[in-house]
Amino acid sequence: MKVLIVEDDPKIASFVVQGFRQAGFSIDHASDGEEGLQFLTTLSYDAAIVDIMLPAKDGLTMIEEMRARKISTPVLILSAKRSVDDRVRGLEGGGDDYLTKPFAFSELLARIQALIRRASAKTSQSATHLSAHDITMNLLTREVIRGGEEIALQPREFSLLEYLMRNPGRVLSKTMILEHVWDYSFDPQTNVVDVLICRLRNKIDRNFEPKMIQTIRGIGYVLRNA
Repeated sequence: MKVLIVEDDPKIASFVVQGFRQAGFSIDHASDGEEGLQFLTTLSYDAAIVDIMLPAKDGLTMIEEMRARKISTPVLILSAKRSVDDRVRGLEGGGDDYLTKPFAFSELLARIQALIRRASAKTSQSATHLSAHDITMNLLTREVIRGGEEIALQPREFSLLEYLMRNPGRVLSKTMILEHVWDYSFDPQTNVVDVLICRLRNKIDRNFEPKMIQTIRGIGYVLRNA
């Protein structure tokens, strides 16, 4: 499981990072809201822990912006603000849970595990179908339809489109695509990703509008949210 921690207090951040790593989690740490949002828009996480009072961009603004970008990562707000109004604002702003400081790490861990379980249950309910704009994908029959037209995809083309559709609006680097679609690492300078993207575009974008697969120069590729 991969968790993002957005916390500017170095002591709290170190304590939480160490605790989750000892519990077997993969952890990224951001020290301000801008950096946290950048992590969330470029990488996939099972959950995020976000402080409210952050430099550069406060936690509530960061959460509202990630929700506006259709990023559904479960968020636990970790804050020294203890009033009911503060908790309500946090939850209404897009947070999924709220824990006040000081806190016991065991409770924080249990709450994150509960958030991940709930998110996994929701995912499993719709695990056989994916959709993005006018593209639908049936993971059981491996049928792909855009604009009412069935599109025949080769296995790696299907895997690439599935990966893009599972991460709409998120930039996926060539390295991430290589590791996911081929399941092992290539030389990052190889052009196999570009070739596969070109083949997929010819099938799902060439005769349709809008063009769904966009290139982020020097970084990777992203599937439009709409």
